[in-house]
Amino acid sequence: MNDANSIDLKKYRYTLPESCIAKYPLSDRSDSNLLVYSGGSIAHLRFSDLSGLLPTGSWLVFNNTRVIQARLRFRKATGARIEIFCLEPVDPPDYEQSFQSEANATWLCLVGNAKKWKSGPVSLEIDINGIAVKLEAKLKQRSGEGFVVTFQWQQSGITFGEIIEQSGSTPIPPYLNREAEQSDKERYQTIYCRNNGSVAAPTAGLHFTREMMDKLEKSGVELANITLHVGAGTFVPVKEQNARDHSMHSELVVVRRSFLEQWIEKTEGLIAVGTTSTRSLESLYWLGVKLITGSIDDPSELEMDQWDHESLPQEISLADSLDALLGFCTRHHLDQFHFATRLMIVPGYRFRTISGLLTNFHMPGSTLLLLIAAWIGEDWKKVYDYALKENFRFLSYGDSSLLIP
Repeated sequence: MNDANSIDLKKYRYTLPESCIAKYPLSDRSDSNLLVYSGGSIAHLRFSDLSGLLPTGSWLVFNNTRVIQARLRFRKATGARIEIFCLEPVDPPDYEQSFQSEANATWLCLVGNAKKWKSGPVSLEIDINGIAVKLEAKLKQRSGEGFVVTFQWQQSGITFGEIIEQSGSTPIPPYLNREAEQSDKERYQTIYCRNNGSVAAPTAGLHFTREMMDKLEKSGVELANITLHVGAGTFVPVKEQNARDHSMHSELVVVRRSFLEQWIEKTEGLIAVGTTSTRSLESLYWLGVKLITGSIDDPSELEMDQWDHESLPQEISLADSLDALLGFCTRHHLDQFHFATRLMIVPGYRFRTISGLLTNFHMPGSTLLLLIAAWIGEDWKKVYDYALKENFRFLSYGDSSLLIP
């Protein structure tokens, strides 16, 4: 990458004291602090005030993915502990089909203590509604930093989704430096989660309560959903000095035709709830551009690579992009479609889809912080300095911000 495009990661680091990291959630989801950045000014409010703060005509788009109980702990006959962290399905490759599988399922996984597991199965005894289930895991092959693992069980009528829900533990972020507790199973989920598949929560949504959602709708704010299954790659630090040399992780986005129809009726005033929703929406815009240019047309070709957008036409309107996406659904008789995105949003990126962003406070030098810096420019420093000075709680279980340039 040439020097003109270089992004010095040192400019996007800041000192985050351990005491500022929220290790546990608040008892009331909506009781968190809310930093409101609007037109360069900053205010300190409560998240429960949100419905009165949104600009007239706003609507919210949520990521309705559901966190799976992805950590499975096995023991070998020798007593060695083997932890298997399920990342994404391989066979069947579809999330819903994999969770409905009976008898076997194959996943890409991370394996803790892998050096102790050279061959042979490891097993786990589980009780599911009074039925004794023996789950076996077998290593198939290495795949990058992970392993392809096949899970097998004999009891008919038991699905893989039921097995991991019953026997797995919540994959809370590593920076919390603690074991998952029973309370995390409920609190590390949004109240509107629907579609199983994430191994990390879309944390901007953790602040919403059912009462808040009702209040927003009664005040005339439209609510909509999209799905991005958050992967473990969200926690991978950017190690390269030039952030553009970082290899962005891939995540699966699922979109319903009805959402596109809702969006095309109201392309203004969209507030994305979280960086994952933002990344999904921006990726969708660029998919529409790809359809317009004729570079893709088959459902199997849908994907966004890390820098694809830089070689595409830059002035196609959002409305035209959405028309192309709806036309694609019509041609292929699709009520929904899915695609993988590796889109990396960094300073200098021009946003096409959002008017505002609700998000938590992110790790220094992370891809998430780079997205924030792309959205509000150098003022990200002012926002984060203010949050640190005012004792805001940081990261997944921390406080929230509403960012409107």
